[in-house]
Amino acid sequence: MENKYILDLLYLIASVTFVIGLKMMGNPKTARNGNLYAAAGMGVAIFGTIFCHDNEVSAIIYTLIFAALVIGTIIGWMTAKKVQMTKMPELVSLFNGMGGACAALISLIEFEHAVAGNKGIGVMLAIVLGLMIGSISFSGSIIAFLKLNGTLAKAIRLPSYNMLNNAFLLALFAMCAFMVFGTGASTMALYTLFAMSLIYGVLFVIPIGGADMPVVISLLNSFTGLAAATGGFLYGNQAMLTGGILVGSAGTILTLAMCKAMNRPLSNVIFGAFGESSGTESAGSSTMKGSIKDITTSDLAVLMNYSKKVIIVPGYGLAVAQAQHIIHELEMILEERGVEVKYAIHPVAGRMPGHMNVLLAESNVDYGKLCEMEEVNPEFTTTDVVLVVGANDVVNPAAKHDKASPIYGMPILDVENATNIIVNKRSMNAGYAGIENELFYNPKTSMLFGDAKKALTALVTELKSMA
Repeated sequence: MENKYILDLLYLIASVTFVIGLKMMGNPKTARNGNLYAAAGMGVAIFGTIFCHDNEVSAIIYTLIFAALVIGTIIGWMTAKKVQMTKMPELVSLFNGMGGACAALISLIEFEHAVAGNKGIGVMLAIVLGLMIGSISFSGSIIAFLKLNGTLAKAIRLPSYNMLNNAFLLALFAMCAFMVFGTGASTMALYTLFAMSLIYGVLFVIPIGGADMPVVISLLNSFTGLAAATGGFLYGNQAMLTGGILVGSAGTILTLAMCKAMNRPLSNVIFGAFGESSGTESAGSSTMKGSIKDITTSDLAVLMNYSKKVIIVPGYGLAVAQAQHIIHELEMILEERGVEVKYAIHPVAGRMPGHMNVLLAESNVDYGKLCEMEEVNPEFTTTDVVLVVGANDVVNPAAKHDKASPIYGMPILDVENATNIIVNKRSMNAGYAGIENELFYNPKTSMLFGDAKKALTALVTELKSMA
């Protein structure tokens, strides 16, 4: 009995570290330490669960547990250390899927115990919901992973997809109700629900366009949190319950915040397949009027050298080129010459929430220079040069006036208000929304074509030669 009190205390400590860690993650300056605190709390909960219990456990079980811990730690550590920043969204999706799989496995194991022990409706409801939500999160996260790494480059939409998906979801709820409140609590029904949930996870994510992947990742993350919370309820594990609730609620809040940033309801994200409707267009097929003009690195260096204020807009192209360090060097050179430099961060820039913030933090960019959309938009009118590196849809003015555009109504960065607009892209290919960017045809816009890292390195070299 004494062990139970110690375990409860350790779970309380772990829960407190989760809350503190989550709070610290709200500020870029403390986010790293917040992550470490929460991880330490999870370590306390894990080892408390292993050692502070009243049941007899054989040596072979302890051997298997610690072997699994060592193997999992090595795989997780090495994967996280080696992953490139551009692959981070894929890693997040994969890890999130593993969390959903664990929650589903808990339900599969505890089902037999619940039936044999004639547990109540509450326990059976937790098992069924944990299985359904965890399985959806697992298969959905794997599809998101495949989309992000390019294996499933195009959205797949079955005929009458919305009707099919909704009918399948209703069938899932009906099966859950049958198992909890009816007479369907059998092994056959359990594995049928398991299979149906896996299929629905695929159907849920596979038609969603690439531009909505940040929202989908956040939503699936909240699913995994909810599934983990059901496991905490089953085991009476307060740390697991607290962690699951925090992940579920934080993921839900972030999902809704990102939908608000895109000015789209969540239902439109799920059923609209934003980003895959029109495919990739080229400049030659465009109906836009105007001409494209480019700029040399020499001319851009002169323009920036004599500017008073420069705003940099980072996008996924910056991450792909791994140009975060050279752009920080550019920033420092300009500041040494009296130029004010800031970074404009759109809420859905990149492939996951906060992608650009993490990318720039990696190169030691001052957090104070990272400005959110609402904060920086009024400043573009007083900006001499705005440098857009690898961003596309988040700076497309069509979102403000073109009702036929798939991004219509999405708040964007008002870069068109700057005196000079420089856009660095590899080519004129459309962005994730599959449409051309009318910003490129703005008379104030000049294109700097080429790989971001190479182009910015040449720009830094030119600026240094002007010293």
